[in-house]
Amino acid sequence: QVQLVESGGGLVQPGGSLRLSCAASGSRFSLAAVGWYRQAPGKQRELVARIASDGTETYLFSMKDRITISRDNAKNTVDLQMNSLKSEDTAIYYCNLQYLADYWGQGTQVTVSS
Repeated sequence: QVQLVESGGGLVQPGGSLRLSCAASGSRFSLAAVGWYRQAPGKQRELVARIASDGTETYLFSMKDRITISRDNAKNTVDLQMNSLKSEDTAIYYCNLQYLADYWGQGTQVTVSS
């Protein structure tokens, strides 16, 4: 069973930065696609960034110039660096791992407000 534990969310002012981290249990991390999704109140969950096992990266178009996803297969971690944050980035951010099934973290709140 895969467990995902997120950290790094919080309150940040517009224009600020946050780095989200996700630590995964299990031995198949390097074979999995991992990424981050977000869900704002009243909206559907959407993909923010994803990195495949071969390193291919996918980004949400509206954020692609402000975010970077990275993974460390030795540590079983995936990070999301977010810069120039906007109020519309406020959401719960979820870590996701895809390997034969979908696994989700519990979510971490990101609030962008002055």
